[in-house]
Amino acid sequence: QVQLIESGGGLVQAGGSLRLSCAASGRTFDIYAMGWFRQAPGKEREFLCSIVWRVGTSYYADSVKGRFTISRDKAKNTVSLQMNSLEPEDTAVYYCAGSSAGTTWSYWGQGTQVTVSS
Repeated sequence: QVQLIESGGGLVQAGGSLRLSCAASGRTFDIYAMGWFRQAPGKEREFLCSIVWRVGTSYYADSVKGRFTISRDKAKNTVSLQMNSLEPEDTAVYYCAGSSAGTTWSYWGQGTQVTVSS
């Protein structure tokens, strides 16, 4: 099993920035990719971005491309999400997720709230 713990959420004004972090522990050698998702009230969980753990290749949803950046620190087993130019529409609970090779997103953090005020 892999345990994921997010940190870094909070309240920010529109146009501002936040950086989220996710620390992985447990069977981290099983991790193939890490990703970030979010869920706003009354909406389905939305994929934001992901990174292939070993090689660092990243993928982004159109809604955050150019504003959000995912990165990982293999030595510290952490993945981060740098969020710039935040908008009120970015308000949501943000989740870190992990997957093993050939599987769907199996590991989830508890989520961290991000609120963007206008």
